[in-house]
Amino acid sequence: MSPAQEMGSSAFLDKLVEGGHLTPVLAERVARVQRETNDRLAAVLLKLGLLSEETLAAELSRHTRHPRFARPCLPATAPDIDGFNREFVRSREIVPLAVSADSLEIACWDALDGFAVRALEFSFERPVRCRIGTRSEIVLAVDALYPSDPVGGGTQPAGLGGTEEEEVDRLKDLARDAPVIRLVQDLINRAIAARASDIHLEPSERALQVRLRLDGLLRELEPQSKDIAGAVVSRVKVMAGLDIAERRLPQDGRIRVTVQGKEIDFRVATTPTLHGESVVLRILDRQDVALDFAALGFDAPLQSTLKTAVSRPFGIVLVTGPTGSGKTTTLYAALKEINTPERKIITVEDPVEYVLEGINQVPVRPQIGLTFAQALRAFLRQDPDVLMVGEIRDRETAEIAVQAALTGHLLLSTLHTNTAAGALTRLLDMGIDDYLLTSTLHVVLGQRLVRKLCAECREPYLPPPDICARFNLAPEQTRQWYRPRGCPSCGGTGFRGRTSIVEALAMTDAVRAQVLARADAHSIERVAIEEGMRTMLQHGLRRVGEGTTTAEEVMRVTSMS
Repeated sequence: MSPAQEMGSSAFLDKLVEGGHLTPVLAERVARVQRETNDRLAAVLLKLGLLSEETLAAELSRHTRHPRFARPCLPATAPDIDGFNREFVRSREIVPLAVSADSLEIACWDALDGFAVRALEFSFERPVRCRIGTRSEIVLAVDALYPSDPVGGGTQPAGLGGTEEEEVDRLKDLARDAPVIRLVQDLINRAIAARASDIHLEPSERALQVRLRLDGLLRELEPQSKDIAGAVVSRVKVMAGLDIAERRLPQDGRIRVTVQGKEIDFRVATTPTLHGESVVLRILDRQDVALDFAALGFDAPLQSTLKTAVSRPFGIVLVTGPTGSGKTTTLYAALKEINTPERKIITVEDPVEYVLEGINQVPVRPQIGLTFAQALRAFLRQDPDVLMVGEIRDRETAEIAVQAALTGHLLLSTLHTNTAAGALTRLLDMGIDDYLLTSTLHVVLGQRLVRKLCAECREPYLPPPDICARFNLAPEQTRQWYRPRGCPSCGGTGFRGRTSIVEALAMTDAVRAQVLARADAHSIERVAIEEGMRTMLQHGLRRVGEGTTTAEEVMRVTSMS
């Protein structure tokens, strides 16, 4: 490091101490690390995690009096400037913006990098004017204007080269790098604080996209540099005990971390994509899940129907709906309702999401032949009273489930259909005999999750006439409707949390007659409504009238959409 650079670094450290960003002891430690590593000061501050990228950019801009870099300043294509070397641009992480007769304008994240500025001034024989951005902003801009050559068909992490063993060793080193560890932990902390259900890490051609699923909808966070995508994914895989050398096949794992004094489990799933491995972390906060019918949104009639069905000594209870509609949580609540020392309960799940005390839970492992059907067949030799199958996916599992119900066991499971009536026709299509189905099935629940209005900021309103007409409601029936407004409590969305809307199709004699006649789902549903079934739409409108959710939410998740 030159004397001028050292003086510039020392002055900037003094400014950080004066501004309260560093203590004198930390500033001295940073200076010592910089001397020992001969690294740039800005890089040392980021690697040690003492400043965020945004804070560093703001302080450098204030210290050097260079303006901030804004994305609109970026040209659509790389400027046609003679003498600019692509490798120099990428290695020093600078972005040429424009050149004129009297100056060269660039964007950078390290305004203290005197070497780059002097080299450019010498090459172009004119002064250099800088704009300051965060490192992520500059790296994304460099990648956009000067993309690196694709390696290995686009599936290899950026910045890697050499043999496969060397790449794996480098990934391991990067995964143990302090900034990467802090970045992953920061994402986890932010997701927990925001009450997210999933974290999505998605590599693209130019960046690592990060999204959180909040109350069922994805929300985008600031993207991360493509250069660290491989390191971030490797860090997650290391935490989940996955093979970081395997990037061609999907993998599944689990992570348990302590966040804010709470133990939280994460279900990790990776899959290879065109630009690298995509990772989804499903957040399983056991302390945040209320396995109680009322808390899940089941009113008195629904609770009575379901409790009656699960209290019977044998038969089948099904919950239907798309992925992410709360089916498994409903089954867990049912198991908690009937879990007593007198009953032996066994579950087979893919995977086990929440650990339930006093219940034998088994994850499926298809790679060794432990499928739903194989596990269910083995369970019948374990003298169980209640069985729960995570999902009926095929005819073999359905047939064993029916046989289990016929031989005196209560069986709970899920099925992927859009409506409760659709589950009956789906089982018939799988090859289950109609007379067996009508004699074993007790009730089928159709379920969706809708976002709940924030109680702090919801406001009453009168819906427009077209909404009333669509639901066939008179204006006086909508006087208690509410809409979202947004406040700090809900993050400005107007919604906080989710609740269920449910339809319960009981196997009455009239419904059995429809099944035996091989009627279609619409006919079965029509008869069930005549027998007193309340549809998901009707339950949703009731929740709207209670001020729990909005008509738009109900339309979004039901066939009204």
